This record gives sequence, C-alpha cells and structure tokens, in this order.
Amino acid sequence: MKYFSLNHDAPEVSFQEAVIKGLAPDKGLYFPKSINQLPKSFFDNIESLDDVSIAYEAIKQFVGDEIPQTDLKDILEDVLSFDFPVVELNDSISALELYHGPTMAFKDVGARFMARCLGYFNGQKETKENVTVLVATSGDTGGAVASGFLGVNGVEVVILYPSGKVSDIQEKQLTTLGQNITALEVEGVFDDCQAMVKRAFLDKDFHNKRKLTSANSINIARWLPQMFYYFFAYKALKHKGKDLVFSVPSGNYGNICAGMMAQKLGLPIQHFVTGTNANDVIPQYLKTGNYTTKSSVATISNAMDVGAPSNFIRIKELHDGSFELLKKNLSGYSYSDVETLEAINYLKERSDYVADPHGAIGYLALKDYLAGNRNVQGVFLETAHPIKFLPVMPNSIADKLEIPTQIKSILYLKKRSIQIHDYEQLKDYLLP
Repeated sequence: MKYFSLNHDAPEVSFQEAVIKGLAPDKGLYFPKSINQLPKSFFDNIESLDDVSIAYEAIKQFVGDEIPQTDLKDILEDVLSFDFPVVELNDSISALELYHGPTMAFKDVGARFMARCLGYFNGQKETKENVTVLVATSGDTGGAVASGFLGVNGVEVVILYPSGKVSDIQEKQLTTLGQNITALEVEGVFDDCQAMVKRAFLDKDFHNKRKLTSANSINIARWLPQMFYYFFAYKALKHKGKDLVFSVPSGNYGNICAGMMAQKLGLPIQHFVTGTNANDVIPQYLKTGNYTTKSSVATISNAMDVGAPSNFIRIKELHDGSFELLKKNLSGYSYSDVETLEAINYLKERSDYVADPHGAIGYLALKDYLAGNRNVQGVFLETAHPIKFLPVMPNSIADKLEIPTQIKSILYLKKRSIQIHDYEQLKDYLLP
C-alpha cells in the first residue's frame, strides 16, 4: 500500500514510512492511495468472526505485506485484549462503550496499535534507530499514548498538554509513568500544543539529529484502527435488521473519519452524526458551507476543545471534496455545558446509564437526528469512562461512581511535568 500527502506536494510513501514520518514533508496528512471494498461475504458472515479476525480483514490492505499475516494478527490480539460492549438503552438507541482498555478511553486501540507497529519495525532493523513520538493532547490521547508506548524499545514519548485544561485523572495518566515518557505542560490551549507539534515536524534543525513522529490521529497507525469499533458494533446489532446511524462526539475528527473509512470499505452505515461542544467549527460548516477555524474554548467536555480539527481534510477526501456528498452523510450539532449536564442527569434518571460529558453530547446529537429520522438504529459512542471527569459530573452521580482498577493504580503517583510556554522551549528540550 502506498500513501500520498493530501497537500499533493510530497513523494508517495509506504505504510512503514507513513507511520514513522507521521506528517508529510509538505505539511499534509497521509492518505491511502487506494481503498478496496471488502467482499459481501465478509459482512454476511461477520457474526461468526471474532474481533481479531474482523480487525485483520479491515486493516490488512492498509498494511500490505510490510507486516506478515502472523505478526499482524499477533499485534491485533494484543491490541484488542478488552471488550467493546454495546449497551441497549431503548429499541432505537444504544451506547458503544470504548473505555474498557488500560487508560479507559477509546484512544487505547490506536495508541497500542501504533506502538506495536513501531516496535515491530524497530525490531526488524539491524541498526536500531531511536524515534521520538511527539504528541499533543486535549485529554485522553496523552494517557493512551503513554500507556501504549511505555517501555517500547527505541521509542521516547514526549506529550504536550494544556496546563489546567485536562482533568486530574487525565493528567495523572500522562505525567506519572516515567521511563520513556515525558510530559510537557504548556501554557495555552490544545491548539497551541498541536501547532508546536506540527511545527517541530517541519523544522529542518531536527534533520539527522532527532527522528520525530506523531501519535496524534494525524498518524495513519493511530487513525485507521479506530475503524474496528464500527465493525464490532455492526456485528452486535446486525440482528435488528435496521440501518445504522453512528453519533460520534468529535474534537479532532479522527474517530468519525475512521468510521467513514469503514463505510468506504462497505460497512453498511446509513449516516453519521457529529456532536460537539462550543467548539462548533464543523456543525457551522455543514450549515453554511464555509470552513472557518477558530481559537478553541474550554468546556467540561475537554477532549473536544479543538478549534482547528486536523482530520477534517481526510473526511473531505473520503467524500471526493464534495460538500453536497458530505452533507448527505454527516449531520452536526453543538451543545452548551448546561445542556451536557442535563443530558447526563436525564440518561441516569431515564435509563440508569452513566455517560461522561463527551458521550452525553453524542447522545444529544443522536436524539436530535432521530427526531426527524425514524426506523433506524442509532449508536452513540461513549468514548471515556465517566470517572475521568469527576470534577464536572453531577454530584449525585459522581459520589456513587466506583473507581476502576486502572485508575486506582495511578491516583497516588507523583506528577512529573516540565512547564513550557512557546515553541523555542520545546525545541530547546528536544535539541539541548
């Protein structure tokens, strides 16, 4: 498989090169040169397949022969070592829980897949090359990347996160592990962190001095494995015989973009819904046709506090650059913090279901879409465990939440971070 830059001014690269580079030299995101639909027989018989077999069929064309079948299946077996339950709330709405992994966030799958791919590639080289994974986080990415890459030989991880704008538990997950993980606490917002990361990739001063790659969803090995969730949900709900609609709480738009890739592979998805907070760039675009990024604002659903979503260019590519095609496939809604809290309370009272602030927004967006679209099966993605957002959860719910084992293990560890406020300080750290 070859990958090209969506800025169309860089050489095509292999899967391995795209994973290691992260971002193309022309600042573009990598995108597969070809996408081949899976055979109808795969979907007809999906109930008989386990998660690893489903994931292998979905991802193998994008990896090609760069990782042998046996090794790729071993990687997937390791990555998919936890459950992805679909919880039915009523006849037309289900929640797809993606938080049962080691850091209790949906990003565990992509981070673990990328880490193991890099580990495999590093193990094949006679001369070992050290790689620095440079990643920006608005909340859950940092913890997932830290956990996924912990102890991987030849890989150093440097995580940039906005000071005071991630939850206490999220901060613990990315600042307490040590070993090959370093956290840089940035005076600013997520977009500042993301801009620094992108700038570093393009800084020629790093050439031949430090090899950088990204573990944000701009990296294909972080982005593409998120397809798996949609296949698993289809398998669980196929017996209902209804068209599927997925509502995805979205910030950088990697997760919903991966779902659209699954749809491109032939997965029968009728429609996508994006739910956002006050950072409503995409819902506004869908209303007006004008794409205008803006500075992000802080909300209680902090993982979606993104004002310039990186993966939207891939979404446009998947729809041939056509606004009309995209609008037929995607609806968008945004909600205030007050509405988000009301939804959390409503779900608990009516369905005895505890959603985190991001999942609550996914639910609200799905409910609004279903109001005008009957006879479909709606699925909203519950992307992180509610325990990670205790300070903003309603007290009546927060007080009764049990702390999972994954969280207990880090609560009393000491935070270690390095404070920076601009790109030059990041550069000084990376090139002392």
